[in-house]
Amino acid sequence: MTAAALFLSTFALVFLLGMQSLVVQADMRRIAFANSFFIGAANLVLFKLAPDAAGLEMAAYLSGGPFGIIAAMAVFRWWRARRT
Repeated sequence: MTAAALFLSTFALVFLLGMQSLVVQADMRRIAFANSFFIGAANLVLFKLAPDAAGLEMAAYLSGGPFGIIAAMAVFRWWRARRT
């Protein structure tokens, strides 16, 4: 359970940070403002779970990020195409 939570929170954190970069670059200030709260929430989960991670939990933590950034790029591209 902890491994899954670490994977999901790392995925979410990197996804949200990637989206934050993309929306800031696109000057979408309201979305960037709101997204910051979600980044903080994902960080809180990591701060609670990561200190006790070992083995499988570490692997889950490390693998969430690469999937998160690729997903953010794909979702942003899809979302921008729908808006125009």
